[in-house]
Amino acid sequence: MLRKIRITLALLCFGLITLLFLDFTGTLHAYFGWLAKIQFLPAVLAVNVGVVLGLILLTLLFGRVYCSVICPLGVMQDGFGWLGKKAKKNRYTYSPAKSWLRYVVLGLFIGALVANIGSLAALLAPYSAYGRIASNLFAPLWQWGNNVLAYFAERFGSYAFYEKEVWLKSLPTFIVAALTFVLLGVLAWRNGRTYCNTICPVGTILSCFARFAWFKPTLDADKCVGCRLCERNCKAACIDVQHHRIDYSRCVGCMDCLDRCNKGAITFKHTAKSVRPAVSAAAEPAQPVDTARRSFLAGVGVLAATSALKAQEKQVDGGLAAIVAKQRPQRQTPIVPPGARSLSHFSQHCTACQLCVSVCPNNVLRPSTDLETLMQPESSYERGYCRPECTKCSEVCPAGAIQKITPAEKSSIQIGHAVWVAQNCVPLTDGVACGNCARHCPAGAITMVSSDPEVPGAPQIPAVNTERCIGCGACENLCPARPFSAIYVEGHERHREI
Repeated sequence: MLRKIRITLALLCFGLITLLFLDFTGTLHAYFGWLAKIQFLPAVLAVNVGVVLGLILLTLLFGRVYCSVICPLGVMQDGFGWLGKKAKKNRYTYSPAKSWLRYVVLGLFIGALVANIGSLAALLAPYSAYGRIASNLFAPLWQWGNNVLAYFAERFGSYAFYEKEVWLKSLPTFIVAALTFVLLGVLAWRNGRTYCNTICPVGTILSCFARFAWFKPTLDADKCVGCRLCERNCKAACIDVQHHRIDYSRCVGCMDCLDRCNKGAITFKHTAKSVRPAVSAAAEPAQPVDTARRSFLAGVGVLAATSALKAQEKQVDGGLAAIVAKQRPQRQTPIVPPGARSLSHFSQHCTACQLCVSVCPNNVLRPSTDLETLMQPESSYERGYCRPECTKCSEVCPAGAIQKITPAEKSSIQIGHAVWVAQNCVPLTDGVACGNCARHCPAGAITMVSSDPEVPGAPQIPAVNTERCIGCGACENLCPARPFSAIYVEGHERHREI
């Protein structure tokens, strides 16, 4: 019964979290966005003390059920493990804990957070890894399916579905997501929870509390007949039947062992002390000194101090002239969304989970390809611009990297300023009137002035008032110049209100 309850809750959490990344309308976030905010690392980076303490209390009560119910990457691995069991039953075996590897990885993870190396921390974080998998691998399939429905609905005069542009936002991030998916799939299919108990920094932190769990699986040596069914079905490889021990630091509370034991030797209960087999002290093998608590306290101290292919696109103009795609300008300073406050604040808190990228309705956000901020979102305006009325990214960010703002607040936040490039401007290069940038600027920061006041009828060119410009990118996106716009946005390291 406990196993069925756990599987039901795990599938429910997994399905809803996955839908958060697939729902490009952002509708579900109003109801289930809290599931992203109760993930461990986003809660730590957002300094959400209540959630962090709640997860620790949950672990102290029931062990690492977070890893088998709430964490989407853990549930995904269980799916691969289930497929592996279909191929071969009783496939697992006990293996000693590789504590040195776990704490080395945890040290690297904490070091990456301290040194503000977000790309390394994002590679190791489980929620971030699953977010990239969902947004880069699952979301395109979901959107293509939506586009098929939109195509047929339109033929029947219905607009219940609308077409969504599908495009590759970042090749490096896609490759990382694909490799992570394949690697974890193979590991889980063959060996169960290898990643969770050797690599995952969140699993290592929770393991320090799980060993003191109030309720946990208990192996009774008097009832055990040594059939090893529990051991061979333990995806965490933490049940040692030979010595009648369970390594609670690695147990993820999946309850599989309870269902497999037909002798009642394993029960989920509170015990004042662990049940030990009746063997002499001489026969007892020497155990290494457990430094988990000391390692965890050191890690928490550092953490506390630092917590901080696409849908077919129109490629011709009126069916006659080919449209050259816009190319991204070389910005000296990257652009991050309003609500991010500054580049440093954003990079320190962003988990690179891609949730904001998934819900951006204007195709503005995409993962960075720069090594220092690899996979963290940044803004670019080749496919759209950041509309002043849209605040989707600030509504869904679980880690506080993008703080929630209102449309009114967004219209007064300057994330960058427009820069005019004379050699690309159509009135000067082609001798035709334009003014597209001035007409569409929502802040009224661009006016058209004569290129030569002393010459009557001289071409009109844009003049940018950098004090009024908010960096939304409407001018850059709607500029007809190709392949590079005649006006582009240069980012600001620190945002300011105007």
